[in-house]
Amino acid sequence: MTTQPETMRNHWWWRPGWSVGRRFYTWHLTFEGQDDVHRLAAEYRAALAPLGDILTPIPDRWLHLTMQGIGFVGEAKEQDIHAIVDVARARLAAVPAFSLQIGPEILDPEAVLLHVHPDGPVRDVRNAIRDAIGDVLGDVPEKAEGFTPHVSVAYSAGDGPAEPIAQALAGLSLMRPTQARISGAELIVLHRDNQMYEWKSFATVPLG
Repeated sequence: MTTQPETMRNHWWWRPGWSVGRRFYTWHLTFEGQDDVHRLAAEYRAALAPLGDILTPIPDRWLHLTMQGIGFVGEAKEQDIHAIVDVARARLAAVPAFSLQIGPEILDPEAVLLHVHPDGPVRDVRNAIRDAIGDVLGDVPEKAEGFTPHVSVAYSAGDGPAEPIAQALAGLSLMRPTQARISGAELIVLHRDNQMYEWKSFATVPLG
């Protein structure tokens, strides 16, 4: 790891606008059928399991790379969401599919994160999505800057020292580098009612 916080904080505090029952339109890269990514996540889950409930491990189904939000259901107009998908479909057709290497980990105050590289193609996908949102809405929510592509494998479930987590990660010996193939971006309807990011798919848009 290149950084290590001294303390962890609970990731599951309710951020502004969020509450039980709220749903949010957002774009992710997801990893359905990506066995190598699932194998890596399982290695991390096994290494962190002795720590008990201080972390929330992420099941394979909910592994994701956060890209770009749009807005809450009931506030964003569904006709605009459909229009964004249509424009994104045209824009993402010009972005080639690509491969990613996932890892190594970074211990963040709220999560165990895995960096992805190269990150340029991920940023290209996000920029195309932001352009599509801008074409439809005019304004694009969330800042363009400050985006660091990553895949989380566990979230902090409480406040406490980081050292036990750092020690568990230091003892992890990964089998081999992990590769993912990115061939599309997914617009999802997300919630966090159960202290997990869970979603239903709204649209999957292929890359060129």
